[in-house]
Amino acid sequence: MPRSTQSNVPRNYARRSHRKSPRRRTPRWKLRLIVAGLGAALLLLGWAAVARSLAPASNTSLTRFDAIIVLGSPADSDGNPRPTQLARVTEAVHEYQRGVAPRLILTGGAAHNRFVEAQVMARSAEAEGIPVSAVFLEPEARDTIENACYAARIMKAHGWRSAEVVTSDYQLARSGLIFNALAKDAPPLAWSSHAAPPLSPQSSAYQSALQGVEVIKTARYLIWARWFDRCEP
Repeated sequence: MPRSTQSNVPRNYARRSHRKSPRRRTPRWKLRLIVAGLGAALLLLGWAAVARSLAPASNTSLTRFDAIIVLGSPADSDGNPRPTQLARVTEAVHEYQRGVAPRLILTGGAAHNRFVEAQVMARSAEAEGIPVSAVFLEPEARDTIENACYAARIMKAHGWRSAEVVTSDYQLARSGLIFNALAKDAPPLAWSSHAAPPLSPQSSAYQSALQGVEVIKTARYLIWARWFDRCEP
């Protein structure tokens, strides 16, 4: 009978080759670092959530103001107002028509595309009946801190001391923190926030997403922007 062929591989090696190689364990210091990072992030978000719940809505009891400040929001890629932007302008127009203030300050630069937010909002305001003489543009701001600061510069230049701030409801808390800090600078600014209702119903999931983004932005403001992005009006 022919001799059976035998493998040249040792039996012990063949057995070992079928065993699964042991998994590498993550070092304890890395796990501790990950846990500490997650804990710090949760604490920061919790701090931001509390700060939002305590954010002021105004620093005055005035019901009539020198101006209505409308915070910017992006236009679409064709330069037309998106629903959020149009809702803010429309609400500001309603407030103007109610006699809340005799003028609008529209603030927002080309922060998200090539279209200047203030200019797009001005076209909407004028189309809704606001006279050109009552519209003041601030076309440089690229974030909410600059919206507040640059609008305050326009007010300071004209000697105006009070403003109603119109923005979306989800942005009220963060804008309140920003305007509250700004109002302490000389000359002091009397301000009150006013929510612009959406033009159409929004799903609860969409609203929750907007609120979540605002919590993150508030956290950034608390730990970074209010110190390093500070703007003097």
